[in-house]
Amino acid sequence: MTAAPAPPAATPAAPAAPRRTARRPRPAPRGVLGTAAVYLLLLAAVLTVLFPVYYVFAGAFMRPEEIAGYPPALVPHSLTGRNFAGAVHAVPLARQYANSVLVAGLITAAQLFTSVLAAYAFVFLPVRARRAVFGVFLATLMVPWESVVIPNYLTLSGWGLGNTYFGLVLPFLASAFGTFLLRQSFRQFPAELRDAARIDGAGHWRFLWRILVPLNRPVLAALGVYVFLSAWNQYFWPLIITRTAEMQTLQIGLSTLRDSEMADPGLILAGVVLSLLPTLALVLFGQRFIVRGLTAGAVR
Repeated sequence: MTAAPAPPAATPAAPAAPRRTARRPRPAPRGVLGTAAVYLLLLAAVLTVLFPVYYVFAGAFMRPEEIAGYPPALVPHSLTGRNFAGAVHAVPLARQYANSVLVAGLITAAQLFTSVLAAYAFVFLPVRARRAVFGVFLATLMVPWESVVIPNYLTLSGWGLGNTYFGLVLPFLASAFGTFLLRQSFRQFPAELRDAARIDGAGHWRFLWRILVPLNRPVLAALGVYVFLSAWNQYFWPLIITRTAEMQTLQIGLSTLRDSEMADPGLILAGVVLSLLPTLALVLFGQRFIVRGLTAGAVR
């Protein structure tokens, strides 16, 4: 009996090839230089925009000899508040500041209220020829403000509202732009939720203020910031409708400081700082509401 042949010896396995770790491609020199050039251009643009704002705040705390020196000082050597005190005493700036706050606040509240009501009517109420009426309403945006200044002035003066708060705010109680913005936002509201609210017994007024308005707070905040800034920076209308310094707004007071015979740059810069504070606060804290509100009605 013959023995079974021995199995062939196993051949040794070939050594595994070493794994190569993937390396990130190095950025090309041209790409690095291009990115650096873009950042440098953006930095130069930021400095160009922010430098006037910085110098306004710095100059408001400088002495007259520092502002008038050559080359002009970029940093105040000793902080002083005489410019603010001088600006308040040169013109009734405190009263004019309060007038601007009151007028801008009234215009903002009135435009928000009327825009909400008008937008709701254009979206949810069965108005005949609603699109045609809205088109005519929207066409008022193409009417230049300068073409209606004289009729408004003659009308309000004839009613005895010249040099009054009513005369300052009455032409701005409604806005076609605000109605358009809120209408676009209201049109995105689901019709099913409106029907459900109607079944639950919610009327138009309750549905508007309990459901629709809270859901559109970003749009209302954006519109409020826009209207307040526009009303705050008004110059021509307060100039022609008011006659006394006590009824004028802050922008007129700043113009008075600039046009006075003994014009002091420090006083003017101090007044500009007081004028910038509310606008800077609104822009810094309301920027996200502005972006969200203005883009809310862009896509349906």
